[in-house]
Amino acid sequence: MTQSELFYRFGVALVLGILVGLERQYSGEAEHHFGGIRTFAFISLLGCASAMIATEYAVWFFPLAFIGLAAMVLASYVATSEKGDVGLTTEITSLLVFLCGALVYWGYLELGAALAVIVTLFLSLKVKLHTLAARISQEDILATLKFAIITVIVLPILPNRTYGPLDVLNPYNIWLMVVFISGINFIGYVLVKVLGSQHGIGLTGLLGGLVSSTAVTLSFSQRSQKEPVLGRDFALAITVASTTMFLRVLFEAYVLNQVLAYSLFVPLLAAAGVGLAACLYLWFSSRSRERGEVSASNPFELGPAIQFGLLFAVILFVSKAAQVYLGDAGVYLSSVLAGLTDVDAITLSMARLAGADVSYAVAARAVTLAALSNTVVKGGIAISLGSASLRRYILPIFGAVLVVGVATAFLLVG
Repeated sequence: MTQSELFYRFGVALVLGILVGLERQYSGEAEHHFGGIRTFAFISLLGCASAMIATEYAVWFFPLAFIGLAAMVLASYVATSEKGDVGLTTEITSLLVFLCGALVYWGYLELGAALAVIVTLFLSLKVKLHTLAARISQEDILATLKFAIITVIVLPILPNRTYGPLDVLNPYNIWLMVVFISGINFIGYVLVKVLGSQHGIGLTGLLGGLVSSTAVTLSFSQRSQKEPVLGRDFALAITVASTTMFLRVLFEAYVLNQVLAYSLFVPLLAAAGVGLAACLYLWFSSRSRERGEVSASNPFELGPAIQFGLLFAVILFVSKAAQVYLGDAGVYLSSVLAGLTDVDAITLSMARLAGADVSYAVAARAVTLAALSNTVVKGGIAISLGSASLRRYILPIFGAVLVVGVATAFLLVG
């Protein structure tokens, strides 16, 4: 190792120690524990130097240095615990920083830096993480663990081959899609838990769109009957949720089939663009900033997950059968019908069939029609259950989205 490289690695170790130490100093932990910005910088340098000495001269020096540091950490913990502070966060962090310094010397610079950044991030998110833990119920934990265990056990043992008369149903791929869509739902669910159930109306629509844009539409349509003066605000939440749905579908397609996603860019982004323009108009013209509520259930429930898997399998089979016996028109018909209840399942199905059993253009039009069909359903909910003030905004907005979506799907996708 050259001298410049040696100095570089010690410099990186020093910076990582300072990074963690700054967070501890800023949070006020240095006043109650042994570690602040200087201490953590020294600990990281100690780890780097111990790794060098162990590598070049005496292999026993590194474990000895680690044990010595652990002894000092233990002594500090005993002293602080006698004062009533029994937290171990800073003490454990010091040991991790020591190891980060060692990893940097041994050439794992990216790993050492990543660990230091992650440690700093978790330390700085103390209040948020505690708030999240307080908002998670025992039922949430049990449902999440149940689904995670079954997924880990079931997915690897499912046969990865196709079955059925049309040779299209693959148990492994079906369950993999269940895991994929549940993961996306879980992101929205965690955001609701972290940020709380009360938010500004625009954020309500955004978070609701990640969980269920139909649920947002139903909730605010019903509320508009009781609070008609807020019709514009409720229309904003519904429009934001529906616009988020188009972007979510595009993301799902991109993850599973990038070629299909490229074909979907124009129609979905065009429809989303109309929705976004409407959102901006409603936002800047709205006088009130009423607060809304997002109601979300834990997406890691086994029952709904199995139902989605069955729905995905049925749509996959029906889409294939419709294409075989009815041609492209059958695919479009099955997509419109599927979109009445769920957009994710038909999106995942088309992502599997596109390029093999269905052309990319037909698959892109089918996904777009499903999204627009779902938009019609939400429009119907708003019209039938919403107040006149809500309908005044939703009708032209959803109408423009439908016209632009259909036009771009059949005129520009080829």
